Amino acid sequence: MSGIHEFIDNEVKTNDVVLFMKGTPQFPQCGFSGQVVQILDYVGVDYKGINVLADADLRQGIKDYASWPTIPQLYVKGEFVGGCDIVREMFQAGELQAMLQEQGIAVRAA
Repeated sequence: MSGIHEFIDNEVKTNDVVLFMKGTPQFPQCGFSGQVVQILDYVGVDYKGINVLADADLRQGIKDYASWPTIPQLYVKGEFVGGCDIVREMFQAGELQAMLQEQGIAVRAA
């Protein structure tokens, strides 16, 4: 399992915005992952989508990594932001866009 932990840690720390999701950004495999993809696409942020359905160890490993039981999981600059509900609430309140900008990540003008 440490190999998976190292893989996750590397992805989170080497990419500004990472979404661990079911499916891919082009073809989400669950509604919650799809909602987060829509939000990230709407704000115009570059991100890396990682399909947890491709690897059972990864699917469990990401839950252990963040001590968060659900997928999707969004990470910004190495920090866990949250799952679908948190990301949606932050987006609706304008907090997601502000946080991304504060982290130096380019977003589309509102």
